[in-house]
Amino acid sequence: MSMLGKAELLEAIAGKNRGILASNADKKAILSAIAQLEDRNPTSRPVEASDLLDGDWRLLYTTSRGILGIDQFPLLKLGEVYQCIRTAGSKVYNIAEVYGLPGLEGLVSVAASFKPVSERRLNVTFERSILGLRRLIGYQTPRDFIEKIELGQKLIAIDFPINRQDQKGWLDITYLDRDLRIGRGNEGSVFVLTKG
Repeated sequence: MSMLGKAELLEAIAGKNRGILASNADKKAILSAIAQLEDRNPTSRPVEASDLLDGDWRLLYTTSRGILGIDQFPLLKLGEVYQCIRTAGSKVYNIAEVYGLPGLEGLVSVAASFKPVSERRLNVTFERSILGLRRLIGYQTPRDFIEKIELGQKLIAIDFPINRQDQKGWLDITYLDRDLRIGRGNEGSVFVLTKG
């Protein structure tokens, strides 16, 4: 039963470029498919399911204006977007690959810590932002990039701490299985991600 819901959702978001190309009618259909899947969440306490939650998740669809807005900048196109969760260290890394002129492929990343506050909600505190050219950073994959951050390597990038108290939010994990995760954020955004 759950597989049918997943197939319908994946079909609805196919070709929508993570939401950039979604019409209002598409958005309604996608949100309806998301809600139906959330009602059949196979993981009753997703925050505690660290074996499922942990890993590098690739964004399939979002309503987040912050993410989709990257594509609106002149000469920039949004590439793959990842949300990488490291449950052992209570860390989350948001990574957006950006394409521009040849040789100017970039990266926009935010590192945050999280704290579980219920069986499905994580409070998130944004700690560090990194902006730079992928070739200067030596970026290959999200896993490799996160390893550099966690080892404390100095990156040739705009790298600054985020200290303001208002840089907090929350994320509800509303659906979780071994290769699909749906989340809803404090700004009303929805996120559909895949792993593997």
